[in-house]
Amino acid sequence: MANIIKYIPAFNPVSPGDIIFTGSLGGVGKKRTPPLFMFSGDVVEVEIEKIGRLRNVVA
Repeated sequence: MANIIKYIPAFNPVSPGDIIFTGSLGGVGKKRTPPLFMFSGDVVEVEIEKIGRLRNVVA
C-alpha cells in the first residue's frame, strides 16, 4: 500500500482526506460458490459515515 501512496502523486495531486480505491484481486467473483458476477444495470454503492455515498450503475 505504501508504494501506491508514493506512486499516485506522480500523476494526480493528493490532499489530506482523499480516499484511494484500489479495487479487489482478479477473480474474486469467479471464486465464490456459486460464482458472482456484475451485469449491466447492477448498482454499486459505497458509503462513508459523515462523508457521503458513491453510487455507480454498471454499464
